[in-house]
Amino acid sequence: MEVEEVVLLAEDGTPIGTAPKATVHTENTPLHLAFSCYVFDEENQLLVTRRADSKRTWPGVWTNSACGHPGPGESIEDAVRRRLASELGLDITTILPLLPEFRYRAVMPNGIVENEVCPVFRAVVATGITPSPDPDEVGEYRWIPWADFSRQVLSGAFEVSPWCRLQVEQLAARDFVLGMS
Repeated sequence: MEVEEVVLLAEDGTPIGTAPKATVHTENTPLHLAFSCYVFDEENQLLVTRRADSKRTWPGVWTNSACGHPGPGESIEDAVRRRLASELGLDITTILPLLPEFRYRAVMPNGIVENEVCPVFRAVVATGITPSPDPDEVGEYRWIPWADFSRQVLSGAFEVSPWCRLQVEQLAARDFVLGMS
């Protein structure tokens, strides 16, 4: 079995090496490269997912559509496509940047740290597409209008992962509009 590697980063975002993903998320997580993706259908419904209960970080927590880590030498866009295919069974062609310089650090109650430069993307699928989630990654999913989701996240009515909350706050502050009709 091939060991999944993540790209380690210097404080300025420059790649400085790699490490096995399984060893990175600890109480002293080094800064590394990741991504988040928000998948919308043609009717502006957002696909949100609940992380599988078996996940090491934030198990059972609702979040954006998918997250992951590009491998060494892999473009972030290719990593997004790979992850959406393996995690949700979605074939994506168009990926657009939303927050290309997003970065965050979050600490779980058990002390495990997320410490990532995590560009945020938007992908679009045809209305009516049914995801086929990998149960090791996704506990459940639902489609929700962006306006409802962002309002509920910002009010605290919909509890989500720390990175998702920060991303929604930044998108709302920029008056994020889907730009789809």
